[in-house]
Amino acid sequence: MPTRRPMAQCLGAFSALVLSISSAPLLAQESSAAQDQQSTQSSSEEQAAQGQESSAQNSTRSPIPLVPESPSWDSFHGQLNAQKYSSLDQITADNVEQLEKVWEVHTGDVSDGSGDVPPTVWSATPIFANDTLYIGTPFYRVLALDPATGEEKWSFDTDSTLEALTQPALKSRGVSYWQADEPVAGESCQKIVYMGTMDAQLFALDADSGELCEGFADGGVLDVNQWNTTNDRWPLSLLQPPTVVGDHLILGWAGKDWASEQAPPGTVFSLDARTGELEWTFDTLPESLRQKSGTANVWTHMSADEERGLVYLPVSSPSPNYWGGNRTEEAPYATSTTALDIETGEVVWSRQWVHHDVWDYDINAAPTLMDITVDGKQVPALIQATKMGFLFVVNRETGEDVWPIEERPVPGGDGSVEGEVYAPTQPFPTSPAPLLDQAEKPEVWWLADAVSFGQCSRLWDDLAYEGMYTPPSTQGAGTLTYPDSAGGVQWGGVAFDPVSQTAIVNTSHIVQYVKLYNREDYDKADSGSGNESGFSPQEGAPYGMQLEAALNSLGMPCWEPPFGEIVALDMHTGDVKWRRPVGASQQYGFFMPESWGSPTIGGPAVTAGGVVFIGASMDAKLRAYSLETGEQLWSDQAEAPAVANPAVYEYNGRQYVAFIAGGNSILKEQVGDQVVVYALPESE
Repeated sequence: MPTRRPMAQCLGAFSALVLSISSAPLLAQESSAAQDQQSTQSSSEEQAAQGQESSAQNSTRSPIPLVPESPSWDSFHGQLNAQKYSSLDQITADNVEQLEKVWEVHTGDVSDGSGDVPPTVWSATPIFANDTLYIGTPFYRVLALDPATGEEKWSFDTDSTLEALTQPALKSRGVSYWQADEPVAGESCQKIVYMGTMDAQLFALDADSGELCEGFADGGVLDVNQWNTTNDRWPLSLLQPPTVVGDHLILGWAGKDWASEQAPPGTVFSLDARTGELEWTFDTLPESLRQKSGTANVWTHMSADEERGLVYLPVSSPSPNYWGGNRTEEAPYATSTTALDIETGEVVWSRQWVHHDVWDYDINAAPTLMDITVDGKQVPALIQATKMGFLFVVNRETGEDVWPIEERPVPGGDGSVEGEVYAPTQPFPTSPAPLLDQAEKPEVWWLADAVSFGQCSRLWDDLAYEGMYTPPSTQGAGTLTYPDSAGGVQWGGVAFDPVSQTAIVNTSHIVQYVKLYNREDYDKADSGSGNESGFSPQEGAPYGMQLEAALNSLGMPCWEPPFGEIVALDMHTGDVKWRRPVGASQQYGFFMPESWGSPTIGGPAVTAGGVVFIGASMDAKLRAYSLETGEQLWSDQAEAPAVANPAVYEYNGRQYVAFIAGGNSILKEQVGDQVVVYALPESE
């Protein structure tokens, strides 16, 4: 049985070896290419019917284009449409090379796991609102900082227990912000910052003072776990801040992957932003599955179209992840994009992107909403990035295809897994083309194979692969999985420039393999679990599982580079405008050739100045690229991988770009507590 290696080793342990073999240049190589106290949830069948009716009604409405009204960055993805776009143009492709660090802050809220505190994973997007930069830390503190200097205005400690209750590490993606349409002068909590914790507590703080909002729930704190009433195996962890839509907080939650057959079933909650009162709930699983399965939760951020009254849910896969014999009936909202009426929680439309998901292919990113011109007609669209490396583009009013999405036959398994009923077909987009080629088994990297004396080739020979959606197996070394469970596209999602109608997305190229073990054999084999790798029990199911990165014994990837790319797409046609490797693998101070790229976590931001900003890579660098050509224009070194989306904001007439460098062990064992902000030099 192969020695388990954490994903963090997948692109670093071999640095010195490669440097001694390869003379490739260290410069990047460009690659052009033209969720009243009662649930309003209906049964799945009723909601589907309602969705079709509402879709038909909505399709007759006149388009309401998404126009950037102000350069705000007051939401996790910059704006509710998740475009991650700033209309600021002070920083341009011509002058971005002059960017300089204007301030940085170290929060102190960091752990490498070597002491009593679990390691940290910090993926918080800085929120700019109320002339303040608001930041949530993985120790579940909130900081309010002066946006020009980083000086602390106030801080609040939730005093949350620092235990990794549902995750391998302490984790936070930050805070959310709400303000009244007409704030009443002198009254507190007319502007509120929200912070969630891993033990399912939601805090509401006055945005000016940092004091608890006494009118919200129980003195400013809402116990979301009071609604954890089915398969209460672990708390409904609030790692992703709520999605704020008008006066609603739309709240999902996170849990444990791969741990149990039965788990808390996916529920999305809508709360009154002022009081925390429950308005409606939406259950992602049908009643027949909620006791025996679970999850299909929304653990990442959501997007919303306030003009159309819709919130869009990226829904994850059901439990257990790699065996579905307990859930063979239809679960139409699992692994889907589902559009709900913001006021009622009723389904307007839903598209399932993986049928009977047994690959942990959660829909892990908020869909990006965009108005695009296709064949001379304006289309109110959304683009849903996926772990599979697919980009599904549909009309955001109706869920109908913009470019055809085809149901194609997929592999049916080798018969070694009892109780399974695999889906005969899966959806495939015709445009844009897949970001990764999953039709064929990835090529073995000659270098990794040569230095391991053919170890990679032998592994490839022992791994089943019949293309995308080859089911997990008990045979041989298992089944090759490509893309990996972390995803071809991670939760950072797609950025969009509405002027040129260009979409920007970063993607990882990682090969894993999965093997199922019957319960008796699993209990003998179990050697522990890592982050996105190792053994996991799927307790209650007849099969435990093992998931590994496809590495040789030296820790080198067995598949060919590049290991990550950034891609620009023309959304008039879905065609690629340019693509290039992004980042570099790095460990012990050595950098690999940037032409090999890096796996990435976190996403890009794009500006009216024609600049794309991104961190995300293993080498802990921050970069700027030309929107037009993909040329790298600027970079700087952070103290850890910046696995958070950057923020772009203006304060007192000056444009700033803010990054959080916190690290994530999926990439490598390097953590940080750095907030770092850049701007152009001030004119004298």
